[in-house]
Amino acid sequence: MISTAKVNLLLHAHLPYVRHLEYPSFLEEDWLFEALHETYIPLLRILEDLDRSGHDFRLSICFSPTFTTMCLDEPLQERFVTYLNSRIELGEKEVVRAKKEAPEVLKIATFYLEQAKSNLAFYENYGRNILTGYRKLSEKGRVELVATAATNAYFPLYRNYETAIRAQIELGVKSHIRVFGEAPRGFWLPECGYYPGVENILSEYGIKWIQLPSQSVITAKNRLEKADHAPTLVGDSQITSFIRDWSLTNLVWSDAYGYPCDPDYREFYRDIGYDLPMSYIQPYIHDDIRVFTGYKYWAITSQTAVEKKVYDFTRAEAKVQLHAENFLYHIRRRGIALTSETGDEPVYTICFDADLFGHRWFEGLSFIRQILLSDSSKTGISFTTPSECLGYFVPTERGYFNECSWGKGGFSDVWLDGSNAWIYRHTHKAIERMQELSFRFPAQSSLKARFLNQAAREVLLAMASDWPYIMYDKTSVNYAEKRLRNHLGSFNVVYSNMCKNAVNTEWLIKAEKRNAIFPEIDYNIFIPKGKKK
Repeated sequence: MISTAKVNLLLHAHLPYVRHLEYPSFLEEDWLFEALHETYIPLLRILEDLDRSGHDFRLSICFSPTFTTMCLDEPLQERFVTYLNSRIELGEKEVVRAKKEAPEVLKIATFYLEQAKSNLAFYENYGRNILTGYRKLSEKGRVELVATAATNAYFPLYRNYETAIRAQIELGVKSHIRVFGEAPRGFWLPECGYYPGVENILSEYGIKWIQLPSQSVITAKNRLEKADHAPTLVGDSQITSFIRDWSLTNLVWSDAYGYPCDPDYREFYRDIGYDLPMSYIQPYIHDDIRVFTGYKYWAITSQTAVEKKVYDFTRAEAKVQLHAENFLYHIRRRGIALTSETGDEPVYTICFDADLFGHRWFEGLSFIRQILLSDSSKTGISFTTPSECLGYFVPTERGYFNECSWGKGGFSDVWLDGSNAWIYRHTHKAIERMQELSFRFPAQSSLKARFLNQAAREVLLAMASDWPYIMYDKTSVNYAEKRLRNHLGSFNVVYSNMCKNAVNTEWLIKAEKRNAIFPEIDYNIFIPKGKKK
């Protein structure tokens, strides 16, 4: 079959830095453990299986520095093993209970148990570092690994603080090189947040391409003919953009009509952690706080149904096949129409948060497997990567884009509204004071350098877009506010001490242990350009 379209599938693997070793266990650390167990280990197993079978697939994944740091942290690795062993113990109890009381859920309970056992064995076989598996796939050319900002900061709201943007980019690139052993060609803009001029900074760090939201084309300063289906240069730079295709992405992403809404798929919110008696479930939750255990037995049925149907693997897998074929059909149909009209072979870019697949959308990993398995000689569709595209596509248009994002409304509404606007006067002031410290105390060594580096860490962690998003989403608001206040408070400890030309050594040692991230950090990055002594 004649080629009808190429597709860039980009996944963003990110979680905020959560590490609380001062507690025996910590509720929010489960964000990492659930993601590893339900998304990143199963995804790696699928990709390795495709590679062993000789299937020629392509995929792009961005692992954020906060995520990779947690993956490589030995205490968190140990806690994840404890988490998996807890899921295994619960699964063994559930299989016994299902045989006696609920035989209709025995099959899926057994599946969860076997998944936990096999994931634990897989994790241990990798020496508890699954990132090496993704690195091997990158070395084989199957996966393009993409860099991103140090703490997933939302750039448009820090556009007036170039030193902070540079620090986010520089540490993101350095972290990527340290973990994966190669310089990145692509850079994932957190939340697809773009502002004019950021491309010039990215160019200085060797970045060749970025992704942009569909909003960027709609609001661009100049008329663009091909940006929605072809690589496009950004401004006057040599950075190439790949525009997220809204309609194709929404076939999956939409919470109103996307594939994951199908009534035969597994219900995410119904979990035995909330359904079963506290006396039974308490050893597998956090104290008396009911949480998800991962043991979910019900199908969506309908958004309004009180009584849910028992999940049926066979029906769900049939829907996965149907939706994968439908997805490819939409791509092929659009590709044929566009080629017949313009003569161009389109490149469509679809971007997702990775933990949608397997975690939120239980069947999502099977969906990815199906579309990557598709035969391009029959479908006319080939999956590629942005860097591979740059090898055979020469951009012919330049886009002069305005500020935009993939958030609600296409601008900054999510990260700047009544729930979270208050944070920026504090983070902006911290950046200004960090610049002041860097200028007043340049090129320090020994304890002072460590003290100032810790101050820089705290500023970067306070800049994370996760905290305003959580406040906007009204989920773990108290935790987000506490984290933000703690990082700003820690920065102020350094600032007040350095104003007296002193170092609080006891505090520093504890702070470095508490936030063990960015070993390559150099606080001098915060010296404003042109003001270095």
